[in-house]
Amino acid sequence: MRVERIADHEARFDTDGNDSLGKVFNLSNKSIDIPGGADQMEYVKADPVSGDESFFYKEQVEKDQVVLHYTAGYLKGDFASLTKPDNHVSVPFIIGRNGTIYNLFSSRYWSYHLGPGALGGNKNRSSRTIGIEISNIGGLKRVGDQMHSNYANDVFCDASQNEFYVSQQYRRFDFYATYTEAQYQSLIVLLKYLTATYNIEPKFLDEAVRYDAHIRASTFGGIVSHVNYRSNEKEDIGPAFDWQKIIDGLNSAG
Repeated sequence: MRVERIADHEARFDTDGNDSLGKVFNLSNKSIDIPGGADQMEYVKADPVSGDESFFYKEQVEKDQVVLHYTAGYLKGDFASLTKPDNHVSVPFIIGRNGTIYNLFSSRYWSYHLGPGALGGNKNRSSRTIGIEISNIGGLKRVGDQMHSNYANDVFCDASQNEFYVSQQYRRFDFYATYTEAQYQSLIVLLKYLTATYNIEPKFLDEAVRYDAHIRASTFGGIVSHVNYRSNEKEDIGPAFDWQKIIDGLNSAG
């Protein structure tokens, strides 16, 4: 999907609540206080019209970390993938390209989101961490004068539109789609809420190891990304992500 069409794609979902597999969601605007301050977090509660809750476990587990992901897709497909009945691969939050924070289930519950072979154990770490998916197509390939996603014949942008991607070799790809300013600002608010609510220290891995998989990630009580748990196959949250913007945002007043 060309990047210019994503806004309309997300607007259609916000209007009809239909994901790419035909599942329908009730979308309700909500707000919640951020503990320890006067700020609030605005979000959209997304509940399947069918009432299905089989994509997560209604089991409360103590949380000690936040893990950032990108979806490697577009919003309707993101919802389709993360709410498959009886699949139990999901996260409580998706952030759309327009900055909307969607809440799929209570962050006190859990679903698998780290994958087989995750350092520290998929069940152990998936249940104790809070996953956030940022809607982003992820790795890109240059084909002539166009940038393609990892999906067949899917053109994301022209090669000349370099504001929408970065050129940096990392794991399987040489190019990665950028995030929007709205996504960064919403992620900062969401992280403020989660770290305050669950008493998770808003700290980050040293830059030298931030893009590596290592066992320290499983005992690091702060904010990491999917690559810190997986030595191959996964690239999220990727080199296009501006960690410093998030660090500065969490350190700012308010």
